Amino acid sequence: MRIERQPKAFVLDRHKKPLDPCSRKRAHKLLSKGRARLHKRYPFTIRLVDRLAEDSVVHPLTLKLDPGSRATGAALVMPMDAGETEDGPAVRVISLFEIRRRGAAISKRLEQRRNYRRRRRSANLRYRAPRFLNRTRPAGWLPPSVRHRVDSVVSFTGSIMKLVPLEAIAAETVRFDMQKIMDPEISGTEYQQGTLLGYDFREYLLEKFGRKCSYCGKDGVPLQIDHVVPKARGGSDRVSNLTLACSECNLKKGSMDLKTFLAKKPDLADRILKRASAPLRDAAAVNATRWEIFNRLKDTGLPVSIGSGGLTKFNRTRFGIPKSHALDAACIGKLGGVQDWKLSTTVITCCDRGQYQRTNPDRHGFPRLRLSSAKHIRGFRTGDIVRAEIPKGKHAGTHVGRVAVRKSGSFAVTTPGGLISSSWRHCRLLQKGNGYGYETEPYRETSQL
Repeated sequence: MRIERQPKAFVLDRHKKPLDPCSRKRAHKLLSKGRARLHKRYPFTIRLVDRLAEDSVVHPLTLKLDPGSRATGAALVMPMDAGETEDGPAVRVISLFEIRRRGAAISKRLEQRRNYRRRRRSANLRYRAPRFLNRTRPAGWLPPSVRHRVDSVVSFTGSIMKLVPLEAIAAETVRFDMQKIMDPEISGTEYQQGTLLGYDFREYLLEKFGRKCSYCGKDGVPLQIDHVVPKARGGSDRVSNLTLACSECNLKKGSMDLKTFLAKKPDLADRILKRASAPLRDAAAVNATRWEIFNRLKDTGLPVSIGSGGLTKFNRTRFGIPKSHALDAACIGKLGGVQDWKLSTTVITCCDRGQYQRTNPDRHGFPRLRLSSAKHIRGFRTGDIVRAEIPKGKHAGTHVGRVAVRKSGSFAVTTPGGLISSSWRHCRLLQKGNGYGYETEPYRETSQL
């Protein structure tokens, strides 16, 4: 069977109604013959000029979503003609996506704004009595950085609905209570200390330390729980005093103090101490948004199904599929098989659309540089995707990426290879900025399971 490494091209009819996706080769052939027009470059979409949706056979697709804390995996799948098996339907992967969010940037900017306001109040209104608890929040309120996680998933779903014929949405949302499934009558202390006693505790440490040995960085080996401050030196069993270590490092450390054991690596010792006391913020964010995402997806009018993370991992292991956000999404729910999953992944990075700020401050918060009030420079705007064909110099060659405009006409272009400078004369507009950056990650055979 031939391995398809490029995702499909999306197809619209002459009235912009979605049709079945086609291969990139066929899409370019239709464009060269004049039967289609380029509708969007990212994601690659063509619009037929000689066909209507009523005259075509359309096969509905399913969008599968794996919402995470920092990134969301998405996969478009089509049911196979073989039908449904005992384990579930077999599907064929059409496209893979990874949406990388900017929640950390939002949180950082809110913290910066809070500090600026605090300084102004202390300088100009130092006699004003402190006020607190004078603002009300509506029911279901989420912090802006957390709400961005929900909005990015819903926005992506809405954009995909305009490009492909969707019939359903599947999302990884819930967690199963295994003790209640095995024994519905279990309760009290027996429920708290059942067959999974210690499992969540160990999973907490595995997630916190990235499933690697904290001392040597090995992964894929059996890990043991180690006390940062040994119990022989008065250390406790608190989770903030625990870390993960391979058997070799655990035996070598023994009852030594962490600072003594890592005397030649003081930076590593500081990182371990800092990480041991850090909470699982990412897990908390996922728990806070999983049902909000589910309810917002139901507002699309499409049937929404949910699946557990354990079932996703079971499917991925059973079919021998590597670990990634996008491929995790393809394995959500009950499946009888996954075909054509060796595709390149379209990485969509959430970027801002500009700012109201008219000055750049220094590290103390005082204005340093005044920003231009003009949004469009030489026909370009910050965030547009351009092709820069530089004839000579340090960055000679052809580069594609998001542009940041300057009044001088010397633009900065962010490419997968880094930041380059280019004159506006060498730039050609490919797609107007929509608040997102696009990049393609090829499939690699060496991906880890």
